[in-house]
Amino acid sequence: MPGNSNRRNFLMASGVTALTASRVMGANDTLRVGVIGTGGRMKTLLHSADKSAPWQLVAACDVYAPNLDKVKSRPNNTATTHVEYREVLDNKELDAVIIAVPDHWHVKVACDALAAGKDVYLEKPVTHTVEEADVLTRAVRASNKRILQCGMQQRSWPHFRSAVELIQGGSIGRVTQVRTYWYQNYQRSWPADPVDTQALDWKRWLGSAPDQPFSDEKFRRWRWFWDFGGGAMTDLFSHWIDVVQWAMKTPQPSLAQMIGDKYFFEKWQCPDTVQACFRYPGFDVVYEGTMVSSVDDGGLEFRGTDGTIKLTRSGFDLYREAVPKGNPVMSEKAYQDGTIDHMGNFFECIKTRKEPNAPVEAGIAAARAGHIGNLAMKRGGQLNWPTHS
Repeated sequence: MPGNSNRRNFLMASGVTALTASRVMGANDTLRVGVIGTGGRMKTLLHSADKSAPWQLVAACDVYAPNLDKVKSRPNNTATTHVEYREVLDNKELDAVIIAVPDHWHVKVACDALAAGKDVYLEKPVTHTVEEADVLTRAVRASNKRILQCGMQQRSWPHFRSAVELIQGGSIGRVTQVRTYWYQNYQRSWPADPVDTQALDWKRWLGSAPDQPFSDEKFRRWRWFWDFGGGAMTDLFSHWIDVVQWAMKTPQPSLAQMIGDKYFFEKWQCPDTVQACFRYPGFDVVYEGTMVSSVDDGGLEFRGTDGTIKLTRSGFDLYREAVPKGNPVMSEKAYQDGTIDHMGNFFECIKTRKEPNAPVEAGIAAARAGHIGNLAMKRGGQLNWPTHS
C-alpha cells in the first residue's frame, strides 16, 4: 500500500499539482498577541501557538477569574489581565488577537478588533446567525487589509489538503454523495471544579443574549443553547461541511432537510441527536451524529464514480472501484494536530499580509450551512435556500 512518501508520485499521475511547503519564519520574528476568552479551547490554541512561531502573550481577557488564573500560570508570563475585552484591543503593542469566546460574541468582538487595527484569529463558527454574515464580511474587507483567519483548521492540515487536491483533480471521478458524521459522548463526567459565581461576571458573559439567571449547564455547555450557540450543526458539522464546500468548490446548499431531538440531554435546547441532508449542485451531503455515543468519532466519505476517499483527522484512505474491497490504493496519516499548522499559517500571514488559508468567506459559508440545517429543523424539517444569498 503506498505510503506518504509516494503521495507526490500519485498526485502527479492523477494530474494534480502538489502543494508548496509553508515558509519557516525567522527566529527573531516575535509576534505580540492578545487573547480574548481563555477557557478550554484557548488552552489548545495557545499550545498550538507555542509550537508554531515565536510569539509573546501581551494581554488576556476573560469574565471568569479562574480562566485568567490559568493564563497567568503560563511559563514566563508577563501578560496583563482584563475583564473588559476592549482594554485588550486598546493595547497599541498588539499585532493580533486570538478570539475564543461563546458564539454569540464572535462577530461583535471580531469587528471591534478589526476596527482597532488588529489581525484576528476567530474560532468557529464565525457567526451566530445567518444575518451576521454581511456584518463580519464588510468589517474584514473594509479593514485596510487586516488578516482574519477562521478557526477551520482542516484548511491547513496537510492530509486534508492532499485529499482535497485528489478530489479536485478527479482522482475519484465525479462525486455524487458525501457522508459526514460525528459522534461524541457527553455522558462522561469530566473532572471540573464547581463554578465560582463570585468570580464570574455573568451579565458581561451574557452580553447581547437575553437576560437570564445563571445556569451551570449553560455556562459549561453553552453550545447547546440557542442564545449562545447552535448545537452540533454549528460546532461539529461546520468543520466537515467546510471541507466539503472547499473540495467541491461550492459555497452553499439549495435545500436542507433535518430532524433532531433531545433524547437524552433534556436540559439542552439544541438536539443531542440529528440526521440531516443537504442538496448541492450535482451531489448530496448527509450528516448524522449523537452526543451519547463516541464510537467511530467523526469523519467524511467522498463517494465518486471511480473511487472513495474516507477522511478523518487521523488521515485518509483512497479506495478504487476496480480494486478488491478493503484495500486502499493510497493512504496518508496526520503527523500532528492541524491547529498547529493553522496557527502557523495565521502567524505567517501576519508577516506576509497574504490571504490566510481560511478567509472570512470560508468561515461564513461553513457556519451558514449549519444555520440552514437548524432553520430547516425549526421550520418543519425542510428548507429551500436561494443560491444567490
